[in-house]
Amino acid sequence: MKGNFADLINSDKLTLIDFSAEWCGPCKMLAPILKQVKDEMGDSLKIVKIDVDKNQNLANTYQVRGVPTMIFFKNGEQLWRKSGVLQKGEIVQLAKSFL
Repeated sequence: MKGNFADLINSDKLTLIDFSAEWCGPCKMLAPILKQVKDEMGDSLKIVKIDVDKNQNLANTYQVRGVPTMIFFKNGEQLWRKSGVLQKGEIVQLAKSFL
């Protein structure tokens, strides 16, 4: 996973990493919102879901203490991060500000 993850975040394409867990209620609420974001943003945004239970080292590396935690990356740089559920409009607005 680590090699692929490095490739993902080092891309010049804006990437939203969604750190989540199967047992997390708010994560389940966020999933359809992120699908709507992807539908609106199309190929200008890549969204990747990372299960913190299956990728504990990665979660620790990025100091994910609560789920869901979303982090925007571009060219290997962390542009923004937030824990909790945001609405589609907020996420789209953020994504567009980084394009």
